[in-house]
Amino acid sequence: MRFVRLSLIALSLIFLLAVVAPRYSSPRAQTTAPPRVVDEQSAAKQTAPAPPDASQAYKLPPDKLAKAIAISRIRHMLTLAGSVWGIAVLWLLLATRVVARLAAWAEARVPRQWAAGLLFFAVLLVLLTLTGLPLDMFGQQVERSYGISIQGWGSWLGDQGKALGLTLLFGAPVMLLFHRIVRAAPRRFWFWAWLVTLPLLVFSIFVSPLLEPLFNKYEPLAQSNPALVAELEKVVARTGTNIPPERMFLMKASLKTNDLNAYVSGIGATKRIVVWDTTAGRIPDDEVLFIFGHESGHFVLNHIPKQVAGAAAFLFFLYWACAGLAVWLVRRYGAAWGADSLASRVGFVVLLFVVSAAGFLVQPLGSAFSRHFEHEADVYGQEAIHGIVADPQKTAVAAFNDLGSAALIDPNPSPLMEFWYGTHPSIQERANFAAHYDPWSGGGRPQFFSK
Repeated sequence: MRFVRLSLIALSLIFLLAVVAPRYSSPRAQTTAPPRVVDEQSAAKQTAPAPPDASQAYKLPPDKLAKAIAISRIRHMLTLAGSVWGIAVLWLLLATRVVARLAAWAEARVPRQWAAGLLFFAVLLVLLTLTGLPLDMFGQQVERSYGISIQGWGSWLGDQGKALGLTLLFGAPVMLLFHRIVRAAPRRFWFWAWLVTLPLLVFSIFVSPLLEPLFNKYEPLAQSNPALVAELEKVVARTGTNIPPERMFLMKASLKTNDLNAYVSGIGATKRIVVWDTTAGRIPDDEVLFIFGHESGHFVLNHIPKQVAGAAAFLFFLYWACAGLAVWLVRRYGAAWGADSLASRVGFVVLLFVVSAAGFLVQPLGSAFSRHFEHEADVYGQEAIHGIVADPQKTAVAAFNDLGSAALIDPNPSPLMEFWYGTHPSIQERANFAAHYDPWSGGGRPQFFSK
């Protein structure tokens, strides 16, 4: 398809290449000598990573520190570029009347309105996926070049295809539903859309464990790690999370990554523990217990209902504001875009554009709430393993170091990117807190447990 604003795309690509490409190649893959400088010794002092601060709890050896800094810059730029590009694509599709032509095409191909709507939204979702694919592929290549991802391109593309299939299966009907709401209640659609959003949030949490086996292989954790299951049951008993051994699983992450992780997913009947096989046996069981204790904290401290409640309150005002702005945009640009009203399919894409842009602008607020909950879970995890492991402080610090080393996490990330996108406190901050958190000595009292 032709875009009349090719200059914007070109500028975006030039910006991406100019900023990211010089930092792209993995340090292990560099084979050519750097350009000669007048004072090589001075230049080396300026560009080499600073030696680790002995007072910091999270440390990386110099070679890994250099890689972590380099890949952190790339990840930040890809995250930012992905957000901006997603919004720009929606604008371009509207401004070039691609959306209008797509709506007319769907109407001509399918006589029934609901079927035409499904076709329209399905093709729109495919277009949005394809426009984001180059950035996703670039990110995958970066992770491969640094030895974090070991997933082959065939497997990776297969996962992308599965994700697109799920997007079409769930996303197209949901978009059709919201569009029907806009058409049925042109003045108060934002309120009814808000009401429908809430159960969809809960449903997505419930159903996610049922979809995970589409992307990874799972087996009972007790099958290969019975000793770890016995230790995890101690944490389950202490935290009251009520997850029996039959809901503890090992995920074959080693088929795709060298990263480490363990998590709790689902809600109610779908709640379960998942430990990656890159984690079990690769780091001490004590560290796995801390990671699980952290994840248990999200459930025990009701972070999921709190996040849903917070999102509900926030989305109420966000939907209201976006509705007003979308109406204004249709009045201002509707003739040029082919949107005769917000209730039309083109008008609904205008609403999607506004919501996407607003989501980007309010991202720091959601990130701040997430960091608060993650800190609480860190505290809870350290307290949950007290009396089960020999030294909760050392265990937590070691876990953060192993996690950070495996994923090449920069000890000092960009403050702006951490503020905007950081869903967790920096790993340096988390490790430093863990190293000094000891409420049991000196007559102190834990925050979440009686002892």
